[in-house]
Amino acid sequence: MDNKGMLSVCGQKQPVLALFTIQIVLIGLMSSFMTYGPEAQPIDKKSSSSHNKEPEKDALRIYPMYQDVHVMIWIGFGFLMTFLKRYGQSAVGLTFLIGAILVQVALVCEGLLSFKIGAKAYLSLEGLLSADVAVAAPLISMGALLGKTTYMQLVFMGILELIVYTGNKYVGEHHLMAVDAGDSMYVHAFGAYFGLAVSFVLGYKDKSTTKDHPLEGSSYDSDIFAMIGTIFLWLFWPSFNSAALMGDEQQRAIINTLLSISASCVIAFATSALLSKDYKFNMVHVQNSTLSGGVAIGTAAAMKCEPIGALVIGSIAGFLSVLGYKYLTPMIQKRLRIHDTCGVHNLHGMPGVLAGIFGALMAGIATEASYNDSLVKIFPARAPSLAVKDSEVPLGLDRTAGQQAAYQMLALAVTLCVAIVTGLITGSILRLSVCGSISEENKFDDTVNWDLESEISESPLRNKDENIPDQVQLGHI
Repeated sequence: MDNKGMLSVCGQKQPVLALFTIQIVLIGLMSSFMTYGPEAQPIDKKSSSSHNKEPEKDALRIYPMYQDVHVMIWIGFGFLMTFLKRYGQSAVGLTFLIGAILVQVALVCEGLLSFKIGAKAYLSLEGLLSADVAVAAPLISMGALLGKTTYMQLVFMGILELIVYTGNKYVGEHHLMAVDAGDSMYVHAFGAYFGLAVSFVLGYKDKSTTKDHPLEGSSYDSDIFAMIGTIFLWLFWPSFNSAALMGDEQQRAIINTLLSISASCVIAFATSALLSKDYKFNMVHVQNSTLSGGVAIGTAAAMKCEPIGALVIGSIAGFLSVLGYKYLTPMIQKRLRIHDTCGVHNLHGMPGVLAGIFGALMAGIATEASYNDSLVKIFPARAPSLAVKDSEVPLGLDRTAGQQAAYQMLALAVTLCVAIVTGLITGSILRLSVCGSISEENKFDDTVNWDLESEISESPLRNKDENIPDQVQLGHI
């Protein structure tokens, strides 16, 4: 074997060895400072019976919705990205791989926040749920880069992003005390703009980002597979926005999310047909913009926005999302050289910002008369700063409604700034040779990562006899 062949084999072996190394490191970290939480420890019969029954009750409450979120992450996101005609195996398979790695990383990051010297951090069902939600952020970023990176670039990006995500969410929740029940700011907006920033750096000197790629389009079959992801996400989005809540907050979050995502679905269909030359539906809009209402209601999901508020914000999100796919995505790609493969800016970015603004508005008009005792549960910072005798209300910051609204907007601004700046830095790191890279002719092609059957191994770049009509690339709809 010549030197060139040896280098090729070594280059392919390095990322495989890196996967083994990453898992070994995660095993070491987990064993060093993490253990089962009290709820998962064996029951001590000598202790009080009431103490032992509570964890069982919590498990029954959390686990069904945790599984809903689980399905969203691995099936919803995975199949939603199968619209590319020659990248379906990578879309589902790499989502599977990267999600399995990052859910462990998210647990470690969460554990580090509660780690104390001499004691291990606890693992619980609440922690597993938080980890699943956290994984959604790098998977959203992955959508902006789909088909243009190596899987090790995606793994490294996800690890770095989760570290930043954990810090940003901690600051937003514990220092700014901003409310974001469905994580529209901390997950969706953060993941979208982080991914767009990485995409900008990776494609800044690449003139091909403004040109069409033969494999970037979809096919009839790939669009149907992508709709599987859309339907699963649409069905389970109320669980995503409400799983961590309890009582009347959870009830409102489920109701508001269903209303909002239903409205966005109808308006997305209508707007798609309206903007079409022949008044026909566009599959890209249906796959993505129909979900935008779930993002847009996220921040205010547990607030009393009333059914009309949920329906209106979902309708606005569906309308703006379709406009984004039609006009904004091509403009961003042409003028800023930001190539957004899945259009995450339209499904997660803009609706995430809209959610933050709507949440601030609802926080600004929240009164004790409308919320009763739930006000300080939803907005802990609005609780009195001094203890009141015989009161079960925890100490707060005595904020007014206007101040809470201002802090909501501040959390949104901080999240966007942190996402963009750290995304640019991460993109620069991913350009290093150790992370690898994909050549232009190998983009959007499963043959880079998968051992395909011989009858389909020939790339469509060289196969011009395919009879299935391809749709127009996402960026040129």
